[in-house]
Amino acid sequence: MSKELKEVNINVKSGTTFAERLWVVIPVVLLVGLFSTLVYNHYAEFSWNGFLAGFNQEFLIFFCIGIFAQLVDGTLGMGYGATSTSFLLAYGIPPAISSTGVHVAEMFTTGASAISHHRFGNINKKLVRHLLIPGVLGSIAGAYLLSDVIDGDAIKPFIAVYMIALAIIIIRKALKKNIIKKKTKKLGVLASFGGFMDAVGGGGWGPIVTSTLLGNGRNPRYTIGSVNAAEFAVAFASGVTFMLFGGIQGWQVIIGLILGGVIAAPIAAILVNKIKRKPMMILVGILIVILSLKTLSKLL
Repeated sequence: MSKELKEVNINVKSGTTFAERLWVVIPVVLLVGLFSTLVYNHYAEFSWNGFLAGFNQEFLIFFCIGIFAQLVDGTLGMGYGATSTSFLLAYGIPPAISSTGVHVAEMFTTGASAISHHRFGNINKKLVRHLLIPGVLGSIAGAYLLSDVIDGDAIKPFIAVYMIALAIIIIRKALKKNIIKKKTKKLGVLASFGGFMDAVGGGGWGPIVTSTLLGNGRNPRYTIGSVNAAEFAVAFASGVTFMLFGGIQGWQVIIGLILGGVIAAPIAAILVNKIKRKPMMILVGILIVILSLKTLSKLL
């Protein structure tokens, strides 16, 4: 009898181990597959000569944007898309190229983030399951509309206004003192809206979903870890949709954001416990407002 129980326990343990490994294996396989596909289909752009040709002042600007956006996201748990998109739009990059670049870069940065959060036990798997599918569907719909239906130049002023709204959400969250814990209703609707606006606007998953959940009193550690883990699937879905319907444009933007984000990720991990969140969030919010107003001033 005891021998049978021992065999059952071993089988359950091995099954659990396999399920746990999937949280790491799936992001790694998807990222390796994505990178291999990109290199195969765009070999000229990935060649050493192509890289050197694109290594100019513009590339350095995108690289610096990637570093700053990842530092913001790594220390606040949100703001990568909003920060990088605001900078790119202010620099004059079209919305479709901005959003494509941000989401392709986020495939790699959020994949690394999801693996890290899983390793440190920061993920509530039930919450991830509630956010995953609705968020992915919303992001696919938004990416398709922006790449194949909506005129990027026509929507640019609205995206700038949307970024100001996100900045206000970030600032309000920083100034909020007493948070009363309450149950979050309609998680699927929240995730769908967050995914859709993230794809169309080039950012917003964190400020919309994370802010709402934290505003309802959820545990910051598990909320940020779970939302970031779900964000990998959201960014991957929207990025693939952009590539299918709009193609890949703006390699300097994509590579600059990826390299900047990869370099800044460990620095953000060190700074996360040394920088005060409230002044940092207010500063980032004000910066996004200024950049968005600059974009609007050019259009109006």
